[in-house]
Amino acid sequence: MKRIEIYTDGACKGNPGPGGWGVLLRMGTHEKELSGGEADTTNNRMEMTAVIRALEALIEPCEIQLYSDSKYVLDGMTKWIEGWQKRGWINASKKPVRNADLWHELIDQSADHQIEWNWVKGHDGHPDNERVDRLASDAADEQVRALTEAEELSEE
Repeated sequence: MKRIEIYTDGACKGNPGPGGWGVLLRMGTHEKELSGGEADTTNNRMEMTAVIRALEALIEPCEIQLYSDSKYVLDGMTKWIEGWQKRGWINASKKPVRNADLWHELIDQSADHQIEWNWVKGHDGHPDNERVDRLASDAADEQVRALTEAEELSEE
């Protein structure tokens, strides 16, 4: 099984608002960056989307060291998910789990892999976390630019 390192991050300009996600995939000395965004989203959705897109990019089952600064994603996948599933996607507060669509997608994308979920402190100088933060932030900025251009065109 191939061993892969994955770094992910999400960003949002307003929450909700325009958002972006960034991914760094590394296998040995080979690296690949991915990023994208959405016009109207939340930070948590972008954090989750980054992980989903990273896993989608893999073409075979892998042994993964996944690094994220999102406690939401890490705790969701390592602590909360079993309880949500047992309770029919109802959280401990007896309310529907937020972002259930993405949690289902994340479960599906994770199924074939052996993943070790690692937390890295955000905005603390970790080079790979800073790199994916920049990718996510740039993608969110691109969404802001696109929205601004669309608004300017509609005013003409």
